[in-house]
Amino acid sequence: MPLSNITVPALARAIEKRGYETLTPVQSAILASELRDADLLVSAQTGSGKTVAFGLALAHTLLGGKDRFEQARDPLALIIAPTRELAMQVKAEIQWLYAEAGGVVASCVGGMDARDERRALDRGAHIVVGTPGRLVDHLHRGSLLLTSLKAVVLDEADEMLNLGFREELEFILDTAPAERRTLMFSATMPRAMATLAGKYQRAAQRVNTISAARQHSDIEYLALTAGAHDTENAIFNVLRYHDAANALVFCGTRAAVTHLQSRFSNRGFSVVALSGELSQKERTYALQALRDHRANVCIATDVAARGLDLPDLDLVIHADLPKNPEALLHRSGRTGRAGRKGTSVLIVPYPARRRTERLLRDAKIEARWSEPPSADEVKRRDQERLLDDAALSDPITADERVIVSALLERHDVDQIAAAFARLYRKGQPAPEELMAAPANAQHPARPAPRPQGFEHSAWVTLTVGYAQKAEPRWLIPMICKAGGITKRDIGTIRIEDRVTHVELNAAAVDAFFTHLDAGGRIEKNIVATPMRTDAQPDQRQHPQRQQRSERPERPQRQDRPNRPERGERPVRPGHNERPAQEARRGKPPTGKHPAGAKPPKGKPNKKKKAWRPAD
Repeated sequence: MPLSNITVPALARAIEKRGYETLTPVQSAILASELRDADLLVSAQTGSGKTVAFGLALAHTLLGGKDRFEQARDPLALIIAPTRELAMQVKAEIQWLYAEAGGVVASCVGGMDARDERRALDRGAHIVVGTPGRLVDHLHRGSLLLTSLKAVVLDEADEMLNLGFREELEFILDTAPAERRTLMFSATMPRAMATLAGKYQRAAQRVNTISAARQHSDIEYLALTAGAHDTENAIFNVLRYHDAANALVFCGTRAAVTHLQSRFSNRGFSVVALSGELSQKERTYALQALRDHRANVCIATDVAARGLDLPDLDLVIHADLPKNPEALLHRSGRTGRAGRKGTSVLIVPYPARRRTERLLRDAKIEARWSEPPSADEVKRRDQERLLDDAALSDPITADERVIVSALLERHDVDQIAAAFARLYRKGQPAPEELMAAPANAQHPARPAPRPQGFEHSAWVTLTVGYAQKAEPRWLIPMICKAGGITKRDIGTIRIEDRVTHVELNAAAVDAFFTHLDAGGRIEKNIVATPMRTDAQPDQRQHPQRQQRSERPERPQRQDRPNRPERGERPVRPGHNERPAQEARRGKPPTGKHPAGAKPPKGKPNKKKKAWRPAD
């Protein structure tokens, strides 16, 4: 759609100054005349210009046909975003869009000084952008008044619901005037968001500009399989191979972010981190470092998966697999924005192959399966970049002619070329050597069925046993990591006092010992040696349990003679006859209570005399 369709001249001038030539599909769809005053439920692809889209959609509602705002008092529009970074980014976009119209934009986000925000609200603002928690705080304190509000925008509404902001959103929407426009934007439309829309929107118009065929057209998806212990090296080689201007690496936890940031910084990358545990100042610094190209790799949790627009972001790496298709979509959507091409790489451990296939299928994504770049492939890629470097094709200036002549006088051409190559490679981290994939992990469509009874096998003896507290739960990962095999290659494990016998698939035995050193050392004090064929245990020689019918019957218990009555027993010689005599007199035996008598309270004291009835 041409820019002439923008009905507010001030916004049209701002769009033209920004360098826009045409509007994106979502921006064009939202300017339809029949949607001018309607509540909207919009689904749009990430990176499609949603912020400018709802900025244009609000213009007629806020300005009422005028070209400029009147003096700012209470806010006329409220824009709610799930994260601080997204809220600040939205504020920056709305500010330049409404600058020609005299719009005043204020922000209310967590992590910033609330006193400065209150002062900005007291001075007056036409549009307020904020996060749910901080907006509710200002409403409770009375510093934010919504009596003049004409429109509310929920950006990334599904993510706010996922983050647990439902109560805050409902409080804000219940506080806002009933006669208002409510616009909800998101890339997905889960059931919870549809329920919220049904409760707070009036005859909302559905706008969907996502096309399944075009949703991922600007992003190339790669699924690279690697051993679970080799994922860090795989990520490292992917970064070196692509050499992107900016790259974003997603991790599942804050601890993983901290770990990878430390490891990659030690390897020579300019790395920043982005996670929820960082202060707002630290997060702002990280984003600014990426925009200024002082850093080229950002390691982040999913806090960076929504709405952030990082310039020159060509590569997204999923160090930990996304939990669902929506997370995959939003993570990958940080690249391939506004017509730019991007690459999204999933690092897939061998056991997670099937789960990743289901994830891609549910997200309707076609990915190219392969292996991470090897060290040799990274070096060849470096050589290609060196040969294609623009410095070799740019014209030689007059100042450069002087130094070129001096170099040729002192050194031959080969020496100068070698010096150029050394300078080009200086500071580049050396690529990592990756372990070869196991024989049965070469991208199987389905896991190969395990042989019946594990007949084709060989036995290996480990110098660890019960004395060293050996258990399968830590033996199996140790064997797989050291020998480059998977747990499907491991059969029976028999732990003895000082050694452990492990059954391996015969096809994996050679690869297992190839990964170990010459002495077969797995860890510091654990060595693996192959067992002789004649000494291998046979797991089929266990004695079978006898059937119940085959077990011998128990011998019949002989009847015992009847016990004589107590009164008929003979008295042993020298036996104290006092208890029997007292019983005949009606007295209880020593230490026993007569019928009907209450026992003494507390525990009996052996030092006290035995209890006797009162006279």
